[in-house]
Amino acid sequence: MSFFSTIRQLPKALSSLVPAALLASNTVLGGTPQTCENAQLSCRNTTAVADTCCFNAPGGQLLLTQFWDTNPPTGPNNSWTVHGLWPDRCDGTYEQYCDPSREYDNVTAIISAAGKTDLLSYMNTYWKDYQGDDEDFWEHEWDKHGTCISTLEPGCYSDHTPQEEVVAYFQKTVDLFKTLDSYAFLADAKILPSTTATYSAKEIEKALAKPRKVDVTIQCNKNGELDEIWYFYNVRGSLQSGEFVPSDPGSHSSHSNIFPPTKIRLADGSKSDCPAEGIKYLPKVPISSNPTPTTLSTATGSPPTSTSTPGVPFSGRGTLPVTTAGQINGCIISGGTWYTTGTCASFTATASGMLSLLFRPKQHPHLLTTTNVLGEGFTLSSSKGKCAVANDILTCAATVTDSTVFGTVDGKLAYNGLTSFYTEAVPTGTVQAPIAVVQKATVLEIGWKSL
Repeated sequence: MSFFSTIRQLPKALSSLVPAALLASNTVLGGTPQTCENAQLSCRNTTAVADTCCFNAPGGQLLLTQFWDTNPPTGPNNSWTVHGLWPDRCDGTYEQYCDPSREYDNVTAIISAAGKTDLLSYMNTYWKDYQGDDEDFWEHEWDKHGTCISTLEPGCYSDHTPQEEVVAYFQKTVDLFKTLDSYAFLADAKILPSTTATYSAKEIEKALAKPRKVDVTIQCNKNGELDEIWYFYNVRGSLQSGEFVPSDPGSHSSHSNIFPPTKIRLADGSKSDCPAEGIKYLPKVPISSNPTPTTLSTATGSPPTSTSTPGVPFSGRGTLPVTTAGQINGCIISGGTWYTTGTCASFTATASGMLSLLFRPKQHPHLLTTTNVLGEGFTLSSSKGKCAVANDILTCAATVTDSTVFGTVDGKLAYNGLTSFYTEAVPTGTVQAPIAVVQKATVLEIGWKSL
């Protein structure tokens, strides 16, 4: 971990002075953030702004920060994870722990009480603490950074409901994170996790800057391993409803709420600590140069059980129940979509001697690809036809000619050794949700129930 990563390990300031906020399970968000007309862009204001409910000050530049933890592996193998959302002054300095009276030790309960189960489910997958204490990590980010965002002050709401600004902070952070697929940004530039390849700071920064057309800051640990990215924004209006405008780290023409404009230096906090050359971007799981009949680690980093032999649990006929947010909710139906009402479809699992796995070819070490190798895999079919992953979507149809060979990890369906599948939202009523193998808003796992 880099020096900057160690802030996760700091104790909460004054947390012992603040009682836990106990919310009833039927609490809902009741306040309305202040309406902001003709709002100015933070760090670019041309006049002094008195209304800090519509202008983030003094923390006018907000940083969406992400982690890539490999020791231990944390979060999905093909995704960076959330670190936090930080309000920096426009010169890179910052306040911290701004309101001890609003430091909480029950973020999970606060979000659950607000009815934001999808938000909490997403956080449980993509906002992970490498030491395994997600709740403590979330509390730290809110207490240290969230309490310093001026537009989240309770006085900025009409009919304020206690702690609703906490939910707004985590929701906005997740919403921003979903627009910043760092793994894909790097992969598009042929920068992929590797145990052998190294990259220059310039090529990494160029790949991450391309989608937003502004620079980012990257951080590395003491071994020169890439482990953090900082994305910068100025905000026009409030955090809750304002416009987040991508910005460069560094020097600005005016700063925070100071007028007339002043020229300020590039802050040390905006500088990278990575070497210019030889940066390692390690995989979260070992990836062999030659395929072997074993699965990869699970997304949480704990070693999975070995791929089950055909017959337990994926063998013969059965249904495919779906689990999300720790609860079984509906199942996969015959076309390969997720349905939460009605009758589950039956599937046939047929043993296959070939198993699809991730590997990295020796001739092209920057490329991550798949291959079929000898192993204990299986195919699936329904009344609609064979099942396959095509264009990143699970499909079962008569038009499918080549079945995908799946595996199983800890009793869950696995594709390329990973048990996480995705969709945009939990389906309701008669809606059927397509199932993807690339990152979407909602994470789910697929099990097996024998018939």
